[in-house]
Amino acid sequence: EKKMKQGLFEITRNSKIAKDTYEMVLCGDTSDVTTPGQFINIRLDGFFLRRPISVCDCNPGTITVIYKTVGEGTEKMSRMENGERLDILSGLGNGYDTAKSGEFPLLIGGGVGVPPLFWLAKELVKEGKKPSVILGFNTRAEVFYEKEFDCAGGRVYIATADGSRGAKGFVTDVMKGLEGGYTYFYACGPEPMFRAVNDIAKTGGQFSFEERMGCGFGACMGCTCKTKYGSKRICREGPVMER
Repeated sequence: EKKMKQGLFEITRNSKIAKDTYEMVLCGDTSDVTTPGQFINIRLDGFFLRRPISVCDCNPGTITVIYKTVGEGTEKMSRMENGERLDILSGLGNGYDTAKSGEFPLLIGGGVGVPPLFWLAKELVKEGKKPSVILGFNTRAEVFYEKEFDCAGGRVYIATADGSRGAKGFVTDVMKGLEGGYTYFYACGPEPMFRAVNDIAKTGGQFSFEERMGCGFGACMGCTCKTKYGSKRICREGPVMER
C-alpha cells in the first residue's frame, strides 16, 4: 500500500516561464515521491480544497511543479515568495509504469499535461530507452520546457494550434507523421486530446488524467469518473490508467 505523507516544503523558486505558467521548486522530504506521474496536493491558506498538481521533476530533497494561473488559488500561489512554506500531501497517485515502454516510447503532452512527462522522460532515458516527445500548446507564448526535454535526451516535436511555433495543429497531427514509429505511448492532457490519441494510436499506452480532485487520497470521491473498467477515483486508482 502506498504511503501518503504530509509535510512542510519551502519554496526556493517560483518564476514565470510562459504565458500564465509558473515553475515552482519546493524543498522538503521527497522520500515518498517515487514515480513519475504522481502528484502532490497543496494547502493554500484561505482555500477549502487543496490544489492537486503533478510532479514535474523530483530530485532528493526537491520537487519541481509547473502550474497555470487559472483561478484565485493558483493566482495566490504565483505571488508566493522564496522562503515561504507550504503544507503539502505527497506520494499521491499511481504513476507511469516504465517497464512497458519498449525501446522507442512516445510521450504526448497537451498544455498543463506536459509537466509530469518531463520526469518520465528522464527516467526512460536512464533506462536506456529513446523517447520521442510531442508537446502541444495553443500558441508560442504558452510553450515551455522544450529545451529541458531536449537536454534530457528526448526528440522533441512542438505543435501549436495557431501554427506560431512548430507544426500547425494538434499533437495527433504530429503523431500521424512520426517517422520510425514508436513502441508504446504515455499521454497527459485534456480529455479531447486523449480521445484523439486513442483513435490513432498504434500501440498500447497509458493516460494520466487531470481531474479536479478534493482530498487526493480517495475519501471524498470528488474526482470519480467513468472508465471502461467501471468508475475509478482518479486520485487513488489513477491518475494513470492503461489503454
